[in-house]
Amino acid sequence: MPRLFTAIEVPKEVGMMLSMLRGGIHGARWISPENYHLTLRFIGDIDERTANEAAGMFDFVERPAFTITLTGLDHFGAKKPRAIFAAVQPSPALIELQAEHERMMQRIGLPPEGRRFTPHVTLARLRDASVIEVADYLASRGGFRPISFPVSRFVLYSSRASQGGGPYIVEADYPLRGRAGLEPRYANAI
Repeated sequence: MPRLFTAIEVPKEVGMMLSMLRGGIHGARWISPENYHLTLRFIGDIDERTANEAAGMFDFVERPAFTITLTGLDHFGAKKPRAIFAAVQPSPALIELQAEHERMMQRIGLPPEGRRFTPHVTLARLRDASVIEVADYLASRGGFRPISFPVSRFVLYSSRASQGGGPYIVEADYPLRGRAGLEPRYANAI
């Protein structure tokens, strides 16, 4: 059974900038820059027939290209931190794209995603990191400047069953149509 999810890839240049933020938290498992992404819809472990049906549904997505902006660093897990991430500004184009993925997966019989969509790029998974250590890490990187980049496609990734972090394989890619000429803005960003 493949484990599938849809996502937006992080450009290599942006990934390299984000990788400069690695380090400083005991027990953190830092994600490799080539595996940075923004998950749109986790599909999960499904049979081959359902995987093919899901992949075919995404061919019908007709959305314009848009820009994503990373706005800063944050963490998941209030009392027991579990991840460090780069927060993504939730633009209407991004929210609508994610909602369309959700509707499509429910249409083929998958259960609704149980978590609220919080757009982000995971940088590290944490194990046994203290709240103070995470707060110190975030405070020391408080000079994060927004980074924007164009999004002209989304992908269907597969992964092996693991605790996350890759490696991920692009099984299919789906172009977004419209607004050509989106320019990245990330010079001197971090």
